[in-house]
Amino acid sequence: MAAVLQPQHLPCFTAKAVISDDLADLSRIYAHDIHLCVVQRTVSEQIGRFVRQLLHHPHDTSVLQTVAIGAFDFQQLLPQHAHLAGYREFCQDLESIAALFSDLFDLPQVGLRLNTLGKAMCPKFHVDRVPCRLSCTYGGPGTEWLRDGDIDRRKLGAGANGLADDVSGLLKAHAAIQTVPTDALALLKGSAWEGNEQHGLVHRSPQLSPEAPRRLLLTLDFA
Repeated sequence: MAAVLQPQHLPCFTAKAVISDDLADLSRIYAHDIHLCVVQRTVSEQIGRFVRQLLHHPHDTSVLQTVAIGAFDFQQLLPQHAHLAGYREFCQDLESIAALFSDLFDLPQVGLRLNTLGKAMCPKFHVDRVPCRLSCTYGGPGTEWLRDGDIDRRKLGAGANGLADDVSGLLKAHAAIQTVPTDALALLKGSAWEGNEQHGLVHRSPQLSPEAPRRLLLTLDFA
């Protein structure tokens, strides 16, 4: 069952977020008024075990790869970690997500990025200049985002005059920062989506903590 979150008091445009546990609901990103689709899921214990080992590994993981769907061997993505328990299941999960993203947008290949992160990669709220991006945080806190009704878009980027989000005027008084759940698949509509130039999803990387000092982030883009 999908829930549609709709901000209030938007006279010109109402952007909505779909929160679901059904993969089929990712296709709702094509609706002109949907700017975020989140499918919540629980990964297997094997995948969870592999992620925990990766997050505790002394060396960071950083992969940037253009993947030809149906031709790329995902089992070769992280050969240095192939000995870790759960590696095969993790690679299978990545392959299924990449295939889903490819099918949804009819892409013969996708841009894959996989990183372990020990700090917020994009700490300020912003909009991606892409048509649509898939994001999945394995372990650690997920991406933070804001409803349109909670923000003043004039304060994004240069409009913030170098000030932090909490003092720039970007956040309205009643603003509530939302968080994509760990392991969920999220489609974030960007400003390069035709007709969405002024309404890309506003989001940022989460701040990390001693309790969750690192996260493993997967993103997929149009290639």
